[in-house]
Amino acid sequence: MAPYGPRLVVPIDVKKKPWEQKLPLHNRWHPDIPPVAEVKTGEVFRVEMVDFSGGVIKDDDSALDIKSIDLSAVHYLSGPIRVVGEDGIAAKPGDLLVVEILNLGPLPGDEWGYTATFDRENGGGFLTDHFPCATKAIWYFEGIYAYSPHIPGVRFPGLTHPGVIGTAPSMELLDIWNKRERDLEENGLQNLKLCEVLHSRPLANLPTPKGCRLGKIEDGTPEWEKIAREAARTIPGRENGGNCDIKNLSRGSKIYLPVFVDGANLSTGDMHFSQGDGEVSFCGAIEMSGFLELKCELIRGGMKEYLTPMGPTPLHVNPIFEIGPVEPRFSEWLVFEGISVDESGRQHYLDASVAYKRAVLNAIDYLSKFGYSKEQVYLLLSCCPCEGRISGIVDSPNACATLAIPTAIFDQDIRPKNNKVPVGPRIVRKPDVLKCTYDGNLPVTRNPSAST
Repeated sequence: MAPYGPRLVVPIDVKKKPWEQKLPLHNRWHPDIPPVAEVKTGEVFRVEMVDFSGGVIKDDDSALDIKSIDLSAVHYLSGPIRVVGEDGIAAKPGDLLVVEILNLGPLPGDEWGYTATFDRENGGGFLTDHFPCATKAIWYFEGIYAYSPHIPGVRFPGLTHPGVIGTAPSMELLDIWNKRERDLEENGLQNLKLCEVLHSRPLANLPTPKGCRLGKIEDGTPEWEKIAREAARTIPGRENGGNCDIKNLSRGSKIYLPVFVDGANLSTGDMHFSQGDGEVSFCGAIEMSGFLELKCELIRGGMKEYLTPMGPTPLHVNPIFEIGPVEPRFSEWLVFEGISVDESGRQHYLDASVAYKRAVLNAIDYLSKFGYSKEQVYLLLSCCPCEGRISGIVDSPNACATLAIPTAIFDQDIRPKNNKVPVGPRIVRKPDVLKCTYDGNLPVTRNPSAST
């Protein structure tokens, strides 16, 4: 008879720091970070994880922890986990690792989360030129539902998922990442016009020993010093999967990850109770501690069979994702459009980022007419189950992006009507999100035609 329940392979104590855990966590990608556990294909196993900050962000009445957070230390990941076939042979470079999400959720006894915007001088976000201040909203969970005292009048079911899940890169792939991202960071501001519209900095987060945690490798040793200078940050998604932030990767989903090193060395973290497409505020999902119950399979030689390289080497591939059958059901949506014209009125050529930025700004301005502050709406659109789309990418000069918001999450009718927007105690939203001052001197972008 098969054993009941998953085997716990990475336990977490939320009262302890990431480096104090029974199996210490890591926050970098590198082929030489040693695995902390081993699983066999077909085995059901459980991985627990801290929130992306490692417990730095607290359930309190201040956003100072967001403003001052050391972003060199994120994301804290559980793993790496070595994957071995039922024949006893470990995953090999060129294989395809199939990871099925069987179950997931918040850690029992820690059923809360937060959504935030970083200070413009420390992380920023998609709209950091409009919202330069650090802000925070706390969310509490009632089963599948989330509500926030800082964004009242809203309640929705969460589509819970891991923000980060990926395999370890080979040294060859790591060198490719570091070279191209260093070139972007050093030359991008001079070469890329989009930097005049999107203002998050730096353009790329390069390897740094500052804040580096490498799991079982002891800090300060010669081995640690070497790897810390090479290891890639976990901020972006890449060929190995990583921080893809795909909100639909919930129960029943499968991820087909390329294998670059022996054992695959699977890592995961950055659990989200809910997230909107784009995670626009950057710290923008409902961030939480949590668990995954997983099962792995191996497709031997699957990279060559199923993944077509889109670049100069066979390593330039991307994972495939299979969305599961469990999602919230919404039947009515209010959809906001954006085109490739920025706030100054300047035309861009088929730029989907500019178009999506405008769609989000349109939605924020509209919803602020119903008693919400724009900071509340910005955080809400980052974490509620809204749907972002590239609706058109061929009709020069404008890309067309849309943002669809499920109307059922509100306790009032937010559709346009013949009469004016109602005002009264029911829709005066107090309190606001937790907020810090912006102490920098970078200019704030103003839309001269938007509502105040």
